[in-house]
Amino acid sequence: MERTYQRLQGYVQQIREVTDFVPQAAIVLGSGLGRYAEQLQKVAEISYSKLPGFPVSTVAGHDGKFLFGYIEEVAVVMMSGRVHYYEGYDMWDVVLPIRLMGMLGAKTLVLTNAAGAVNTDFKPGDFMLLTDHISSFVPSPLRGANMEELGARFPDMSRVYSERLIGMLKGAASELGITLREGTYLQWQGPNYETPAEIRMFRSLGADAVGMSTVCEAIAARHMGMEICGISCLTNMAAGILDQPLNHEEVQEIANAVSRNFEQLVSRFVKMLKED
Repeated sequence: MERTYQRLQGYVQQIREVTDFVPQAAIVLGSGLGRYAEQLQKVAEISYSKLPGFPVSTVAGHDGKFLFGYIEEVAVVMMSGRVHYYEGYDMWDVVLPIRLMGMLGAKTLVLTNAAGAVNTDFKPGDFMLLTDHISSFVPSPLRGANMEELGARFPDMSRVYSERLIGMLKGAASELGITLREGTYLQWQGPNYETPAEIRMFRSLGADAVGMSTVCEAIAARHMGMEICGISCLTNMAAGILDQPLNHEEVQEIANAVSRNFEQLVSRFVKMLKED
């Protein structure tokens, strides 16, 4: 399909026919973290499949819909399920939902994901606050003609993740007694997991965690001027660190086990957005 600003405007118009809800913040729920959507005081929902030509989620644990409502009295839009580059979509389509939430009014973006720990000081079940990222063989979502309506041709990426939001997340974790690691997230194309040699390379590059999403979304959001923060749920040690195979069921199992802490952390952070 066409890759134009007019296509984005068309989706905005279709959503406005269902709800006039204007979100303050947008939250992307990663693998195994979809249950957080139950915390939302929902006022409307729209399945991706209801929007003609819109990319749909094909991965277990990703529902594939926008949810509109309130958390701690803050107006929020949630992506319950994201789409990934490895599903075969053009990168423009992968970040389309992010751009759409920004055009609907969201100024703050909370990105969450399930990731493998590259840093051997970390362990499964930890949360990692994203302080920076690395794009590994993943094409930029800004390739092609620039949409001047969204942002500059050459956007600055020297500080993608907001220091202000990082400070708020640290404060929320401290209040709740939740350990919050910090580090650099690397996006891998997928869908295959990485080899031990690739993980050694990623570690030498400075990566602390690896996954198959998030970086492209952060780039698109930064291009639009959104304020961004990110949290990884470390669901496994990356390939070669432990003598065991990797599987998606483990990812979901660990994410489910720590979901309560995740829910508390995000809710406390959203409350801080209201208080700020």
